[in-house]
Amino acid sequence: MNSDILVLEAQPYFSLEKARLPLKFGGVVVEGVTFAHVRLRVENADGRVADGWGAIPLSDFWGWPSKVVAHEQRDEAMRRLTHECCAAAMRLPRLAHPFDLFAELESELPALSAKVSSALSLVEPVPFLTALICLSTIDAALHDGFGTANGICTYDGYGPDFCPDLGRYLGPTFSGKYLSEYLRPAYNRCLPVFHLVGALDKLRRSELSDADPHDGLPNSLDDWIAHDGLRCLKVKLNGRDLEWDLNRMLEVEVVAREEQAALGIDELHLSADTNEMCESPGYIVELLTKLRERRPSAYEALLYVEQPTERDLNAHRFDMSPIAKLKPVIVDESLMTLGDFDLAMELHWSGVALKTCKCHSHALLVAARATQAGVPYTVQDLTNTGISLVHSVGLAARLDPLMGVEANSRQFFPASNAPEAAVHPNLYQPVGGQIATATFGATGLGYRVSQIGRDIFRSP
Repeated sequence: MNSDILVLEAQPYFSLEKARLPLKFGGVVVEGVTFAHVRLRVENADGRVADGWGAIPLSDFWGWPSKVVAHEQRDEAMRRLTHECCAAAMRLPRLAHPFDLFAELESELPALSAKVSSALSLVEPVPFLTALICLSTIDAALHDGFGTANGICTYDGYGPDFCPDLGRYLGPTFSGKYLSEYLRPAYNRCLPVFHLVGALDKLRRSELSDADPHDGLPNSLDDWIAHDGLRCLKVKLNGRDLEWDLNRMLEVEVVAREEQAALGIDELHLSADTNEMCESPGYIVELLTKLRERRPSAYEALLYVEQPTERDLNAHRFDMSPIAKLKPVIVDESLMTLGDFDLAMELHWSGVALKTCKCHSHALLVAARATQAGVPYTVQDLTNTGISLVHSVGLAARLDPLMGVEANSRQFFPASNAPEAAVHPNLYQPVGGQIATATFGATGLGYRVSQIGRDIFRSP
């Protein structure tokens, strides 16, 4: 097709972003992260050239929580692997749709990861999920550049005029079907935002001290609710301390309903995430049972539980149906391939979490599989900042996720968002608990990089 693209150039950029407050999840505390931008220069079959952009935090803390490889080595490995993925993109030999280019790059990930692991003499090889995070910047840039080169919104390029049918990627069941059939025809104008309640976060203003930031932003949950009119909260739990987790859920609900009552809000939605820390599904069953006994209103407000057990689905092949009978249980870290989707369904997970850090192409294909199967999905982020948040929210706004989208960089990395927030203010500052897409651009993934005040966007 004349809309197909070829990569001419690929350039990564890295920066170290410091958190305003530490973020604790899954037994780790994040105080800063390497952020990667990638620029691809692409050309379509008609000779039109455009730049496409992708970005993501290279969060080894989430993607590679190793006990034997130090953070500094993991960070260096992810930077190197991002470079290798860029080089691989420039070696792609043919014009093709971004889905086909992604498939070729994904197939190279094991070899590229092994190359980096060997070069750094790593005692533990780069995991596949880590490699996906690195590739996700290139994949996003492919889709953004494809839309920009063809003068269209990227999401409008997933129908028969631009794209092969889904049978090529998802098998004969999807022959004759196109991704466009599973998308909204336009961005949803507003989305409820999930606010993250980290394990170290203060819940009440009475807990604050002079050590908290004095930057004009809230530092406690009650103040955040007052500031943003929040209705959706994602609560990080311990997964190894049932009493603490139970009390945390109960106290979050109390604080939220008190503050919401003062604002005249009568709507609360909760999710709970232990980030794989539970030794078995039985922990969550007990937690949910006690929560229902102690506070039925908190139990009713809980929409779903996210990834309670280890990411290796084959390690114990836990049957998740005891949890699913109580509340939906959503697979996240375990979902890296379409085969993982099939196994998760076999093990009775209720739904799936989509994340741009696991690649835009992957998220869209899983969304089609999930929709066809009647399986709910959520759109989560990796504390996505800058244009990576524009990307993630745009994905959610063209899909039909379960209750909104996660967007927590406004809490932990607001300074990193400043250039993009000047162009997309309502994306980074919720109003009435919702973020808006009205400022999204008409081409590519909607970033509007030409108007964003980052030096790298002015690079030749």
